Amino acid sequence: MSTRILIVDDHAMMRFALAEAIAVEPDLTLIGEAANGPEALALYKQHQPDVVIMDYQLPGPSGAEITGQILHEFPQARILLLSIFEGEEDIWRAVQAGVAGYITKSSEIAQMLDAVRQVAVGQNYFPAAVAAKLTARSSQESLSTRELQMLSEIVNGRSNKEIATLHKLSESAVKLYISNMLTKLGVQDRTQAAILAVKRGIIHLER
Repeated sequence: MSTRILIVDDHAMMRFALAEAIAVEPDLTLIGEAANGPEALALYKQHQPDVVIMDYQLPGPSGAEITGQILHEFPQARILLLSIFEGEEDIWRAVQAGVAGYITKSSEIAQMLDAVRQVAVGQNYFPAAVAAKLTARSSQESLSTRELQMLSEIVNGRSNKEIATLHKLSESAVKLYISNMLTKLGVQDRTQAAILAVKRGIIHLER
């Protein structure tokens, strides 16, 4: 029986490349393409494919967020996340959402199709480099929502006073949140925190 696949990616060329690769595989069938989260949800409900190839970076809710929404309604869904991001925080968010696999867009098409086949038969697919980053992240303490806000503002270059005004907090509260955040990240100052945040995928710079 052929594995039925739904592609979710906002880049038409990526959808085309995947569709062309799937078309020549006798055991794989493309049943639909979506360019964003709402389209993905609608098509999943309509077709309930065997595997969803889900882009991480979508307009609106991320691929990880859409994964969570699909799995909430269809716990049996098998979703392979395809991403340009290789940061451990991105991988962690995807796994927390419930993906069955995570593969980067720099991978060969043949590897992507192999991942689809493994996910389709109930296996998980996390290449060695991805698995290593996931293991590293699992031993780290997560930032609170407020600490993530502080980190995002630091990456955007805002001072403590500007952050306090923006979030209606006292400067002493901002300093405390930032101090806790630095401790959790294991860094000494704001600059190190900003660099680490981008490297690990905790915060993404605007594309």
